[in-house]
Amino acid sequence: MDLNADLGESYGRWRLGDDEALLDVVTSANVACGFHAGDPATLSRTVATAAERGVRIGAQVSYPDLVGFGRRAMDLAPDDLTADVLYQLGAVDGFCRVHGTRLSYLKPHGALYNRILDDELQAGAVVAALTRWDTPLPLMTMAGSVAADLAEAAGLRVIAEVFADRAYTGAGRLADRRTPGAVLTDPDVIAHRAVTMVTGGTVTIAAGAPGSGATLDVRADSVCVHGDTPDAVHLARRVRTALEAAGVVVRAWE
Repeated sequence: MDLNADLGESYGRWRLGDDEALLDVVTSANVACGFHAGDPATLSRTVATAAERGVRIGAQVSYPDLVGFGRRAMDLAPDDLTADVLYQLGAVDGFCRVHGTRLSYLKPHGALYNRILDDELQAGAVVAALTRWDTPLPLMTMAGSVAADLAEAAGLRVIAEVFADRAYTGAGRLADRRTPGAVLTDPDVIAHRAVTMVTGGTVTIAAGAPGSGATLDVRADSVCVHGDTPDAVHLARRVRTALEAAGVVVRAWE
């Protein structure tokens, strides 16, 4: 089972998260491309460290929204979004080449991630960028989403992702971050959820959401712990330890 985190989200002198420590725990790194966070020096440093530690590298593409950290809804024309995604892929790929590694997948960030779960036009624009890339790249997203369906229809691989530190709605989507309890911080709860999603294929619907307390079926190829969640390094370690204690081999997807 793959364990991923969002990395490279610092900007200039401003620091977010502990990339060095997280890269000792995770097996895949979703590297910010400069549209929602990150800068060229941060991107280069993150890719170099990931390469040194044998961590798989993905481009975490976003709407162009540095001020809003890529979490504000935007309406981009499909051609513009495809171009933005290709631009960001090129940025991460360039640093991968410089540091002797390769770009392995694409994972959208924030508002773009959530939008393409259900929006066919925006999802199609992201998939179009992947199909135009010279080397087929998998898309990391939720199984059963519009984005996943379009990617698979285009012959692309989908890495099915689940979230250890985020609450789910009854529709199988992530609860809005503005909702109380949407971001989980209790290490015991997060570790237990990760094990349940991976070994049992289910997750409990968030309190306050329709169907609260019931379970949803999920498919997991990779578990995400957000790099900007409070105490992310400790949480990621707890998740990895819990998975391994449950007999799960934690390694990058094949």
